[in-house]
Amino acid sequence: MGNLVKYVGIGLLVLGLAACDNNDSKTATANDAAQASAASQPVSLLDGKISFALPADMTDQSGKLGTQANNMHVYSDATGQKAVIVIVGENTPDDLAALAKRLEDQQRARDPQLQVVTNKSVEIKGHTLQQLDSVISAKGQTAYSSVILGKVDNQLLTMQITLPADNQQAAQTAAENIINTITIK
Repeated sequence: MGNLVKYVGIGLLVLGLAACDNNDSKTATANDAAQASAASQPVSLLDGKISFALPADMTDQSGKLGTQANNMHVYSDATGQKAVIVIVGENTPDDLAALAKRLEDQQRARDPQLQVVTNKSVEIKGHTLQQLDSVISAKGQTAYSSVILGKVDNQLLTMQITLPADNQQAAQTAAENIINTITIK
């Protein structure tokens, strides 16, 4: 469980750095999001047991982190504002709802203005996962975060999708587009 907290902390650090970026990038429109989701790239982890598709503008950044571990995969766009972090960690006896609640409490401790959009159980290909969606604020910037927690092959899977929340609906749709491509064998 300590490793999960550490890796989620790294994810939140990436989120914080992206939120603090003073890059004046244009806000994506719904059409931009639809076009980006049309061109996607497949990702497969754990010898093909987990797969999902990412927008074409996101590339594998896993080897570029100084704290890189073999069980952490990072994908982001060129600006670093859109990121997907996948962590495969040790299993825990805690249930997914308890883990999501603990994660929500940790996020709220860092950001008292945290807005929880959803914290629910989802079913993907016969596997029960927990989804925690929230809007996080830092230095006047907001980011939409969707965290998926699941147990696969006796390991804990954590997937965090972080997107700029200038247009929360577009960010939520883009995150759902990635989540809807998840397959677990």
